[in-house]
Amino acid sequence: MNGLDVKRALFERMIPFNHKLAPLFIRDSLYSIIPEGTEHIFVMGIGSNVINGDSLGPFVGTLLQNLYPKHLTVVGNLLSPLDAQALVPRVSRITLPKNSFVIAIDSVLGSKRFVNSIVVRESSLLPGSGLGKNLPPIGDCSIMGVVLDNDPTMECSIFSTNLHLIYTMATNIAKGISLAVRQYYKYPSDHPILHHC
Repeated sequence: MNGLDVKRALFERMIPFNHKLAPLFIRDSLYSIIPEGTEHIFVMGIGSNVINGDSLGPFVGTLLQNLYPKHLTVVGNLLSPLDAQALVPRVSRITLPKNSFVIAIDSVLGSKRFVNSIVVRESSLLPGSGLGKNLPPIGDCSIMGVVLDNDPTMECSIFSTNLHLIYTMATNIAKGISLAVRQYYKYPSDHPILHHC
């Protein structure tokens, strides 16, 4: 779980988590950020599979697993999450090929105006910063689901975060990434956009 800071990124878009066009907004945002000549995209699904409010990243990873094996690699899913213990050892073992692009996904705490939004940002994220953990920055761009107000007294609430919120955010983010990959690499329009678990 990350803390959504106020530092401005090169590109930032805030999307209501349940907007019916959210996947298209995410696709368009990513398409404008992914550099020309990118040969492979990595999705880092950061978070836990045992804490509701922190399961967004692994949930997205599960929905995207094995969809575009030639162009998309997913690290972190509900079976094998990239949680605070696994993050550094697993990410340090990955050798990114030349012309790769990394999308980091995490749940975040943010100000009231951001809560229940999906934020796409052209910058890395700092995993665990919302819970006081000191982990290295990850990603060329980040997609963050703002699940709670950044209020220290609310920390216990991440255990009981509404699963409908997480599920809706995860499916919209996964669809948006999938549509961006499909468009960028010119897959046929009937190529499936989600792996159904």
